[in-house]
Amino acid sequence: MTKEFQRHYTKITLAYFWRGSLRYKKTLLLAALGVIGGATLNAVTPLYFKRFFDLLAAGSSITVVRDLIVVLVIITVLRLAQWVGWRLATFSSSYFQSRVMTDLTNMCFGYLQQHSFSFFTDNFVGSLVKKVKWFSRSYEVISDRIFWNLLPLAVTVSIIIYVLFQRNMWLGFGIIAWLVIFFIVNAIFIRFKLRYDIERSTAETKATGFLADTITNQGTIKLFDGYDREVRQSGVLHEQLRRLRLKTWNFGNYFEATQGFLMVVLEISIFFMAIRLWQRGLLTVGDFVLIQSYLIYVFSNIWDFGKVFRQIFESLADAEEMTIILATPHEVTDTKNAKPLTVTAGRIVFDRVSFNYHRTRIILKDFSLAVKPHERLAIVGPSGAGKTTLVKLLLRMHDVSGGTIRIDGQNIAHVTQQSQRRQISLVPQDPILFHRSLEENIRYGLPTATFDDVVAAAKSARCHEFIDRLPEGYQTYAGERGVKLSSGERQRVAIARAILYNAPILVLDEATSSLDSESERLIQDALDPLMAGKTVIAIAHRLSTIKKMDRIVVIDNGTVREEGTHDQLITQGGLYTRLWKLQAGGFI
Repeated sequence: MTKEFQRHYTKITLAYFWRGSLRYKKTLLLAALGVIGGATLNAVTPLYFKRFFDLLAAGSSITVVRDLIVVLVIITVLRLAQWVGWRLATFSSSYFQSRVMTDLTNMCFGYLQQHSFSFFTDNFVGSLVKKVKWFSRSYEVISDRIFWNLLPLAVTVSIIIYVLFQRNMWLGFGIIAWLVIFFIVNAIFIRFKLRYDIERSTAETKATGFLADTITNQGTIKLFDGYDREVRQSGVLHEQLRRLRLKTWNFGNYFEATQGFLMVVLEISIFFMAIRLWQRGLLTVGDFVLIQSYLIYVFSNIWDFGKVFRQIFESLADAEEMTIILATPHEVTDTKNAKPLTVTAGRIVFDRVSFNYHRTRIILKDFSLAVKPHERLAIVGPSGAGKTTLVKLLLRMHDVSGGTIRIDGQNIAHVTQQSQRRQISLVPQDPILFHRSLEENIRYGLPTATFDDVVAAAKSARCHEFIDRLPEGYQTYAGERGVKLSSGERQRVAIARAILYNAPILVLDEATSSLDSESERLIQDALDPLMAGKTVIAIAHRLSTIKKMDRIVVIDNGTVREEGTHDQLITQGGLYTRLWKLQAGGFI
């Protein structure tokens, strides 16, 4: 990634953070005022300690003692006021910071979820989770560093420079010259280190994605003796990460060494200058206390200055990966004046539809097909014929390259995606369940459904019996992606979910192709009530499941080859007949 792109995305990241903060302007302002007030009082208090030590040097008369007590009272008041300022800042900061972090996480979640299906197939789940998490965490780090390090440092150093100028202009110039050198060294170092921070963040994302992928496929690793290979690959990735971490950490060590040397130079130089001024009667003993107090403050805060900026830029690097996703336009979007889809009959028309992947792999070309209202249509054909692509286009997982798809005369490209998907139920070949209770999974399409509605849907889907036998019944958790259930059980839960959803259009994408005969029979029984009164499109490899469909369409190479009922097609001697004989008679 070039420096121009890095700067571009850094600006975008900061713009997101700034807009998020401005949503809570009053609390943000209150926190800033608390910090400024606390830092100002922190810089003013040493002036009274200077006065205190000057009085001590003047003797122990009653007048001096009285003045000392007055100065102590003033210092006490200043300390209490400083305490109030910092408490105001901490509580205000906690309030708006926690809210902004939640807003940023929700924004990332919402934008991420609107990306296309192909986007999620191209990205690891673990790396996406990391990017969302680190985006809000980066805001926390950056806002902390600004509020608790940079802002008070700027306020206090400004006051220190002003006060030292008042005491003697050479002291003021000495501090300014040192700060200029210090900040130039910091700027050079940070700009140099940023690209390595981005490389480290990218390597960490890659390692996280690899970890998530291997955990997801741990069964395959065990079954195919992949343990040693995966351990070696993990070692390679984490060794790369270790080297990048070591490099960035060593850069920090080099800078701290330089920084420490500059501080020694400042301290000796300032005190040498102060001694010469004291010899000439221009400074008092109290001034030495003042200078030492200011130097201690400057050193304690400036020491962390480089680290603060490094943390800020490291956090920007961490956030950048999510910023790239936020800056990536959604592949499938609603048109400007998109309207809700209304389904009155359920007629579906594919009109001269064309579609290709990556501009080179043509899947469909001038494909036309009309599905009648409440018709139960089956689509069959060899692998790669374009069957599943039709489903994806109907659900707008992708947009067509040419032609139109209409539902009851409405071009689906001109309706809102959300309204369109409310009108279509999908039962996929391998349904994915949430790691939530079975009741929540079934109710997912209709959150307002009662428990009785859930049970009724489960009974219709033939899954009530096995759920009822589970120790926790409907409160049993399905496991990640539904792994605690068998394929047939997951499929029946998905059908129950679709029954409860009750959309007027039903799509079955090879819903029984991977099941045993007993599970297939149960699911075939469950599909009958699900299909009643709906327009149904069923994609099938297992032809025995579609014999009772109203019409069967055979496609090959993205075009319709044959159509008719099972009885009509089986006697034609065409592609359907050949597919049927292969499945009925095997490959002998």
